[in-house]
Amino acid sequence: MTTTRQFDGGKLRHLLTLDGLPRATLERLLVRAQELTADAYGGTAQRAALAGKAVCTLFFEPSTRTRSSFSLAAQRLGADLLNFDASTASTTKGEADLDTLKTLEAMGVHAFVVRHKRDGAVAELADAAQPGTVLLNAGDGRSNHPTQGLLDMLTLRQAKGDDFSKLKVVIVGDVKHSRVARSDLHALRALGCGEIRVCGPASLLPDDGTLDGCIVGDDFDAMIEGVDAAMMLRLQRERMAEGLVASLEDYHRDYGLDAARLRRASPDAIVMHPGPMNRGIEITSEVADGAQSRVLRQVANGVAVRMAVLEALLG
Repeated sequence: MTTTRQFDGGKLRHLLTLDGLPRATLERLLVRAQELTADAYGGTAQRAALAGKAVCTLFFEPSTRTRSSFSLAAQRLGADLLNFDASTASTTKGEADLDTLKTLEAMGVHAFVVRHKRDGAVAELADAAQPGTVLLNAGDGRSNHPTQGLLDMLTLRQAKGDDFSKLKVVIVGDVKHSRVARSDLHALRALGCGEIRVCGPASLLPDDGTLDGCIVGDDFDAMIEGVDAAMMLRLQRERMAEGLVASLEDYHRDYGLDAARLRRASPDAIVMHPGPMNRGIEITSEVADGAQSRVLRQVANGVAVRMAVLEALLG
């Protein structure tokens, strides 16, 4: 997907993907998110920023972290917030997604934060939106999760500085089905990451060009050697039913991150995970709760990043 539809007269109109987003735009959002970090935890300093604007979280899939942090971000900026629950709405009666959007637009909603199970669904809604309405992709299919990519980059910057050219990062696990991994890869490339490694069983790695320019392998012990950050991915257990993973025990043995394996990384390496975590499968509790973990920092950064994006689109 190109990013052409995301811009209007040089201004960011929607946030649908990080693919092709200019480095300057990414860095501007990250710098602003860092500035907003204190306000993300509370207070009223930013409550006038989006006063009078209405933001709707339009989720067709369940979510805890993303939806909650978008809701808090909108409230911290003073926007009116509408939470749309597809399980209790007219979509259960057969109403089309586009009709739902148009109905809420008619009520004066200015921004839609959309999560959808289908690839490209958010971009289709953006194409049909009225001038002045903005769409934010909160995760579509296995394609994009741009604000997760941004908060991961903010977490990396806080730990390692803003020069990514010297960094070695490994992404581990089910990349094939991960919208998080794709957005992280787009962002790491755009920000000039020195070395991007991708590790996982062949059955869980994409063969569609997603990994172009990456060092790819299935030996986790070798791939984690000397890295500055290990980005673990959730093993989607439904893949077990598809026969893509032999067993949970085998997966943990080969691709789980424990304290012994982490010692192969750089001594000051950080550990990341987008959540929800399958403890004891892709990551042990000792590592997830340990000194090198930045998992909760990622969660906290989600509010600041989403404040920065809402402000950029609606401010």
